[in-house]
Amino acid sequence: MTEGVSNPVAFPAASRHQGEFQRGWTILMPAIVGCAFCMGTLATISIGPFVTALGRDMGWSRTAVQMSLLFGQGFSSLGVIATGLLLDRVGARRLALVGLLATALGLALISFVQSILQFYAIMALTALIGSGASAITWSRAVTAAFDKNRGLALAIVLSGAGIAGVFLPSFLAWVIGGHGWRTGYLALACLPALVAMPIVFLMFRPAETSAIRVRPDSGEPHSRSGRARSGMFLQYRFWVLLISIFCTYCAISGVMPNFIPALTDKGMTLERAAIAQGAFGASLILGRLVVGFLVDRFWAPAIGAVFLTPPALGCLLLTWDPGFSAAVTAALLIGLATGAELDLLALLTSRYFAPHLFSKVYSWVYAAAACAGAASPMMFSWLRDLTGSYDASFYMTAALFLVGGAMLPTLGKYLEKADDR
Repeated sequence: MTEGVSNPVAFPAASRHQGEFQRGWTILMPAIVGCAFCMGTLATISIGPFVTALGRDMGWSRTAVQMSLLFGQGFSSLGVIATGLLLDRVGARRLALVGLLATALGLALISFVQSILQFYAIMALTALIGSGASAITWSRAVTAAFDKNRGLALAIVLSGAGIAGVFLPSFLAWVIGGHGWRTGYLALACLPALVAMPIVFLMFRPAETSAIRVRPDSGEPHSRSGRARSGMFLQYRFWVLLISIFCTYCAISGVMPNFIPALTDKGMTLERAAIAQGAFGASLILGRLVVGFLVDRFWAPAIGAVFLTPPALGCLLLTWDPGFSAAVTAALLIGLATGAELDLLALLTSRYFAPHLFSKVYSWVYAAAACAGAASPMMFSWLRDLTGSYDASFYMTAALFLVGGAMLPTLGKYLEKADDR
């Protein structure tokens, strides 16, 4: 047992890195489903199919409907901070079940709303309580169960959101088209209630511990780091990670909701613009898995820089009156970055911070990403209205990608391989 680390996950020394997936599949399976059907995923992916129906039946503008994400993402940023504080006290399993239950109840309640204010209020409250089942909970459990294959395991789990994005829009369009938007929200509520919760309840039993295993070749345990004990706000790596993720998420969250309008403004047909955006979903899943594989074998900050800086070129392509091929290239580059950033957030947090700080650091940085996701789409639209085109926004996001990617190598050596930090 590693001295100075409480309740470590114990495995035979000879098989410490052997068969992690054989041992950890009972963590991975419910985590994938939970990540696919948590509030953060469902609210973002489902809003598109509901926009037209809500506008037709309730008289709400598209902007008014999409503004619900501002409340959802904004209150989610508060929720994940609270989740980070509670994880090591309450446990991932309990928080996950509460979060999924709140998500199901909140989505069901939306089917009864009569005003836009009720819509916003339910979205905000559901995002706040539903954060117990957000990515921080699933990532915390995976980092405790995996070491050698941690990056790939995180990638597999976080790909749950991409998997949901493949089938959910078509499923909701079918339900809404045949039975209306209120039934659509009830059907959406069934996913966390009838699919995710039973699987999580029966299978998800992570080691409730604040210890994340260190590498066997580590010269010292995490807990011996004096700087780690001094608190995350005093560590420059915390600010590097937070600013990098914030910049990257601002760029991603601004581009993707405005991708099709930007292309149609430049003369591309709606159909071809939608096909071009389809490349984004495929490259997101690919980027997530490829990055997860690579960061287990190479220095993760360098991998992050390689994936997060090229989308700057994609943004510049979108300012040059792009043809279809250029638009697809831009979508592929931005999709790869989107697949990389959440994987890197969890992996880098586990490699650069002491185990007892993991949940706190992750929650604060994830909250910054949520704030970026809430504000960036509206900022994009505001700049478009101010200047008459999306070009200024794309130049801004190109700079954000460059800054976010270039900052990561300044993190230096992993904590467990560093000298006294």
